[in-house]
This record gives sequence, structure tokens and C-alpha cells, in this order.
Amino acid sequence: MGRFSLSRFPFLWEQRTSKQDDESRPLIQRKDTSAPPNLDTDDSTEGKTESSSSNHRERSRHPSWMFLSQSTRHHQPCGPSDCLLKYVLVTTNLLFWALGLCVLGLGLWGLLEKESLTQERLESLGTDPMLTLATSGLALTLLCLVGCAGALRENSCLMRTFCTALLAVLASQVLAIIVAYGLQDWITGVLRAAMLGAVARYQDDADLRFIIDEIQVGLQCCGAENYQDWEINSYFNCTAPGMWACSVPPSCCVDPLENGSVWNSQCGAGARRLDELTAHRVVFLGGCLGAVSRWIEHHSGLIGTVAITLLALQILMLLFTASLLNRIQWNKVSLGHWTDQP
Repeated sequence: MGRFSLSRFPFLWEQRTSKQDDESRPLIQRKDTSAPPNLDTDDSTEGKTESSSSNHRERSRHPSWMFLSQSTRHHQPCGPSDCLLKYVLVTTNLLFWALGLCVLGLGLWGLLEKESLTQERLESLGTDPMLTLATSGLALTLLCLVGCAGALRENSCLMRTFCTALLAVLASQVLAIIVAYGLQDWITGVLRAAMLGAVARYQDDADLRFIIDEIQVGLQCCGAENYQDWEINSYFNCTAPGMWACSVPPSCCVDPLENGSVWNSQCGAGARRLDELTAHRVVFLGGCLGAVSRWIEHHSGLIGTVAITLLALQILMLLFTASLLNRIQWNKVSLGHWTDQP
């Protein structure tokens, strides 16, 4: 008897191999006559395309798919021009925000240093120049914070608020420049009256005393129009009792420092009793109004450059804000039109 091989009879639990499938496959394939021939291939392709597009429309109409589409479109990266507008606006606002913080800190430091927030001085707090300085710094800080947050978050409400406030500030500055240029004589009269009033209240108001001393030392002047203006002060007129009669403050002195280091508070005592030839060696004879006018004329180029630069920066910030706001509104309209499509 020949050998009997079990390899020709696989068991049921064994996996069929491709070789076994090839061996069991008939050599001549029979055609399936029951299925109709596929002649309309183009129609079937169009049907598949229509079904896939209808499925896509159905999925896009579904709320979850609409939410994903909106979020994906909303968080697309901004274009180069949009990013440039946004970050230039943010950088400029940060610079002015830091400036506002410095002004606010200086005003608060002045109020605390002079103890203006105590119970005894609260009545005169409204006329304190340091309060005006602190309020201006706070307003500038808040305005720049609103502009920076609106640009970063692309918040239309914050950007409209910032744009309106900036437009109001810019309009007030332009109006002030026009008024100052057209009413120079009237402004000079107002400054003269204010300076004379400050001279009369020199000993009664610490803020006015500080401001007058700084002006007289910095500009090397004395009084409003000349050194004889101190006659209107009750402590320095010639009929006043004491050593300060017919005197001027030490800030009017040519050399207020004794031996170059110690402040001589009596250097101006009796200076107005002297003749002008002798007095000009001790105190400054010219008034501060003329000194301020000469200082402005001498630094007119610098003042004009700074004013034009600040106005140009504010105008550019206003234009950038308006442009970015228009881009945000256009993106919202485009997004709404895209989501409303079937």
C-alpha cells in the first residue's frame, strides 16, 4: 500500500491559505448571468457624487457640525495686515499705559508726601494740582487699558469705547491749540492774573509756593512782571512787621546756596530796599512772565515737534482702531453669511 498523506485533508479549525484557495478555484471562471451588466458607469458615478454632497450638507446642517465649523473659522490665524494693525495698536497702548501709570504714581506720591489726604486738608483737596495730576494719570491708564484689551480680544464694544474717547481727547487738544493761538493776549492776561494771585498767596499755599519756587529758580526770574510784585504779599510788603519786610523769597536770589551747599533762606531779606544797581547782584529783577515767553520762543521747535508727534500718534491710533474695527465687523458678517448657506 502506498503512503497516505493527511496534508491533503485540512481540519476545520485550520485557516485556509491562499495556496489552498488557488487549488480549489476552478480554472475557468463562470459568468454570473443573473446580475445585469453595468453599462451606465457615468450615472452611477454621478449618483455617488450627489449622495456624498447631500451627506455633507446634512452634516453641515447638524448643530454640532455647525458649531465646529464656526469655531474653526473664528479661530483661523489673522492675516499679515490684521496682525500688524492689532499688535501696533497694542504696543502703542502699552507705552501710553506705562506713561499713565507714571503720572498716576507721581500724583499719588505728591498727595501722600504733602499729607493732603488727612482730615484737616480734605477741604482744599479739590484745588490740589497733585490731585489733577493723579486723575489725569488714572484716566490715561484706564483708556489705554480699554484699547489694549479691545485690540487683543477683538472686542467691538471695547474698541468703540476706546475710539470714541480717543476722538474726544483729540478734538479737545486741537480745540485748545486753536484757542491758544487765536487768544494769545487773553491767555497772557489770564496767566498774569494767576501769577499775581499765586504771589499774594505764597505763604498760605504749599503747592503754590513749590510751583513759584521751581519757576523762579529754573527761569531765573522774580515775581510776575518784576521783583517789585512781591509788595502785594502781606508778608513781604514794606509795611509788614518782622525781618521779611521789603523782601523777596530766597528762590529769587542769584546765589541762594550759602557756600554752595546750604540753602540760605534769608538771602532775599531787605532786597527791595536796595537800588536796582545793587539789587541785581543779589536777586533777579526780571519777572517770570517775560521769562516764560522767552523760554517758549527759544524752545518753539522742540515744543512743536513734541506736539505734532503726540497728535500724529493719536491720529494713527484712531485710524488703526477704526480699521481693525471694520475688519472685525467684516469678519463677523462673512462668518454669518457662511453659516447661513445651505
